[in-house]
Amino acid sequence: MILKFVLIAGSLAAAVAILLLLPLLRRRADASPASAVAAVTVLLVILLGAAGLYAAFSNYTWTSNESVADTPAAMTASLAKRLAKGSGTVDEWLTLGRSYTVLQQYPLALRAFQHVDQMTGGKNADALLSMGEVLVQQDMAELRGRAGRLFERALELDPTSRKAKFYAAFGALGRGEPKVARERFNQMLADESDPDVRGILEQGLKAADQQEAHQAGGGAPAAADRTADAAKIAVRVSLAPALAAKVPANAPLFVAARDPKSPGPPFAVKRLPASFPVDVELTASDAMLATRRIAVGQQLEVVARVALGGTPTATSGDPFGQVSYHVGKDGKLNIVIDRLSP
Repeated sequence: MILKFVLIAGSLAAAVAILLLLPLLRRRADASPASAVAAVTVLLVILLGAAGLYAAFSNYTWTSNESVADTPAAMTASLAKRLAKGSGTVDEWLTLGRSYTVLQQYPLALRAFQHVDQMTGGKNADALLSMGEVLVQQDMAELRGRAGRLFERALELDPTSRKAKFYAAFGALGRGEPKVARERFNQMLADESDPDVRGILEQGLKAADQQEAHQAGGGAPAAADRTADAAKIAVRVSLAPALAAKVPANAPLFVAARDPKSPGPPFAVKRLPASFPVDVELTASDAMLATRRIAVGQQLEVVARVALGGTPTATSGDPFGQVSYHVGKDGKLNIVIDRLSP
């Protein structure tokens, strides 16, 4: 299209130049030489003047900006279109799924990883891990269910995968299998040097010990369990008008209850669409671990966060709000999302 425009514009400019230059180049009647200087002057005025005027008044961008075809969304769409025409390789389908995950198009990402699972007869650990991660990113409770089972299958296929072992360890905690979880945490701690990762593993190990102690108590904790089952947190979440423009329509909202004095998984968490205002109720059934559930008497911090990155983990720039909540004493409290994560 651009080439055609340039050719047409050039032809028109040449035609105009010819019409104006011919009289100047034709031999005059008095036998004086033609005005070559005037002809050249007119030619330069036409060509340079036209170029200058177009540059001044045109809204076309001639500089080389980033092509739309080079954006992540466009490249992902191109890959998807190409794979739709043929079978594609396992690596290509994995790349497509990961690209969709980065773009937060989770249903499409899950479909791509499922395709790999079908292609490999359920024998690709990367596909199983990726499916589990997508499910957990959408709902952390999946760690106790379908995602947890996927992580177990991935670990069976690749016992050396630290990622599979990490997820499978927390999955075991969610299912109430502290011995299995402790064994996996200890195996990872034995050769882990990163202090941040070690901290997470040690918290998991502590949670496994607490869960086992809870199970060893037999029927003794029944009263406490009933108290926990009756406990609830009720909040009404709204969005400050100043941050309305920062919240896209398809963003998820995570509402979680944590104890600032006891680091670890939240006592309860829910994922909802970021539509405001919204009433949220957290109960013991929203816990990630059986040993970390809300109970009457707890003083917890309830955080409502819009996950711009689509994941349960907070990222810089996420809009959020929080309130201190005394379980069993406070009624419905208001949380206004009015600040951004650092």
